[in-house]
Amino acid sequence: MSKRAHRVLDCPAYMLHATAWRETSLIVQSFSREYGCVALVAKGAKRPYSVLRPVLSAFQPLTLSWSGAGEVKTLTRAEVAGLRPLAGTALMSAWYMNELLLRLLPREDAHPTLFDAYDTALHQLASGSRAAGALRRFEWTLLRETGYGIDEAEPDFNDPAIEPALRRDLRERLAANLAGRPLATRRVLLDLQRL
Repeated sequence: MSKRAHRVLDCPAYMLHATAWRETSLIVQSFSREYGCVALVAKGAKRPYSVLRPVLSAFQPLTLSWSGAGEVKTLTRAEVAGLRPLAGTALMSAWYMNELLLRLLPREDAHPTLFDAYDTALHQLASGSRAAGALRRFEWTLLRETGYGIDEAEPDFNDPAIEPALRRDLRERLAANLAGRPLATRRVLLDLQRL
């Protein structure tokens, strides 16, 4: 990318994670359809009356605008593009998906099919569908889209009979690709599944 500032307007995206930066700002890790994972500084987002503060929520579809040529861009606008109410196991499943995206995807590498799979999984989780089926479909797509591939035909992700074997196979493949960096949410999800 050239040193000249690059502007992106109204890009469909999700916020994966946010961390405090300086007194009033946030560093937002976002996942966009056209640009993949992008780090953005949201200046003033921690101020009580910031227009960004109520908008920047995990798991909610957003339209983001940013500019900049460096590794961390400047968020210039964010708008809510819908609502996905998540609670309980669905919320933990969504955190798990976010952690996978943050750990496995390189910066600014677009994966529109994976973005659509993430969006579909969040929609299924918000609507009360079986979390296991939504997660297996997302994990399958993630492995396929990032080149850690699965050459087999896509299984029926809602079939409870094959779910344990499918879960085990996908988790083993993901663990191999994470190279010894265990996911915090994986442990929590496994604990929840035992209940």
